[in-house]
Amino acid sequence: MSPHGSSSPVLPLLVLSLLLLSPPGTLAGGDGHPPSKPIVTPISKDSATSLYTIPVKGGAPLVLDLAGLLVWSPCQPGHRTVPCKSSVCTAANRNHPANCAYTGTGQPGSPDPSCACTAYPYNPASGQCGSGDLTIAPLSANATDGKNPLFPVSFSAYAACAPDGLLASLPSGATGVAGLSRQPLSLPSQVASRLKVAKQFALCLPGGGQTGAAIFGGGPFELQAAPPMELAEDLRKNALPLLVNPKNGAYYFRVHGIAVNQAQVPVPGGAFDLDRRQGTGGVVFSTVTRFTTLRSDIFSPLINAFDAATSGIPRRKPMPPYDLCYEASAFSSTRVGPGVANIDLTLDGGRTWTLPGASSLVQVDERTLCFAFQSMGSESTVANSPAVIIGTHQMEDNLVLFDLEKGTVGISGLLLGRRTTCGNFNFAMGSS
Repeated sequence: MSPHGSSSPVLPLLVLSLLLLSPPGTLAGGDGHPPSKPIVTPISKDSATSLYTIPVKGGAPLVLDLAGLLVWSPCQPGHRTVPCKSSVCTAANRNHPANCAYTGTGQPGSPDPSCACTAYPYNPASGQCGSGDLTIAPLSANATDGKNPLFPVSFSAYAACAPDGLLASLPSGATGVAGLSRQPLSLPSQVASRLKVAKQFALCLPGGGQTGAAIFGGGPFELQAAPPMELAEDLRKNALPLLVNPKNGAYYFRVHGIAVNQAQVPVPGGAFDLDRRQGTGGVVFSTVTRFTTLRSDIFSPLINAFDAATSGIPRRKPMPPYDLCYEASAFSSTRVGPGVANIDLTLDGGRTWTLPGASSLVQVDERTLCFAFQSMGSESTVANSPAVIIGTHQMEDNLVLFDLEKGTVGISGLLLGRRTTCGNFNFAMGSS
């Protein structure tokens, strides 16, 4: 239960500068347009794995991993390689996955002119890693004005080659992973440097059966509603500071407390704190964890408080992995899901992130709704274990905007309450 990475320090500014000044290959906007706008890509949810993909590698899907350091997929014979002595090879080997053994070849810094850099791709679904050449891969999406896609954009990016077996546990048809972390070879970092756009990205994860959207490079983010709703500007004005965990490139933010039905849940003092020295604790976003997962000292009082707040609702026998289940017909229906006590996360500045019924409960079958939070159990002492991992069920139909340059995050709250969803981005081609 940990974002992947190890204790290597953040890439020095000098190396980062060299990386950004030496992009691979060329980049080009379709139809002769300069590639200076943000790009948009649809997000699909796989029903079998509950993982999310974007079709940026020749239309083939890559799995979104907010903690992922690299873009990776299997390579064809004859692929390009990157010299070991390059600064990019050093970047690719920072925050090395903790469970990934070095091969002893392709190590950064080798002066051998024939040395090809080795990278270590990580599968966040299986927890397995592999090794392969660092290469240069063509990627593509559409430029956007934040309202529609405008024209095709293609660009090259550094990526890791991976053995075919590393695709196990990913959605059928997925060809690899798009790492979205704060590290320099993540997809948002490379989009910013290649396309000369803002070092920002916005994720709107869809519910089942819908198509969400991701925008890389800043700008507006408009969803269809009556009238259409632009969300990004307000999120930037009301952004929260991200916390830096030196052990990995994942996205942590500060939580001061948690409440059920506006009553504070009694958790131990400092339960949500990030220990920067150890790289443990803290609250982190994840696109590969389905349900928000909490260390047991937080989960137990939370589920007890929710149990008490819903004491008048008929129960059903818990269905593993769920700990608390209800008779679905006993709930009223609201715009924001089943009518039930809200769960509120208290954030910086006295703000709250409210999780109503659509976020706190999950429909298991026609008759059963279950509590959509899970316990880490006894794993609280494992290396790099957070206190809370915010899962995708709680992120769905929220617009979440990450600013890597400023180190901030904006969270819209559940869009259902504003009569729109993440499935309402207009993917009809617009006019540039």
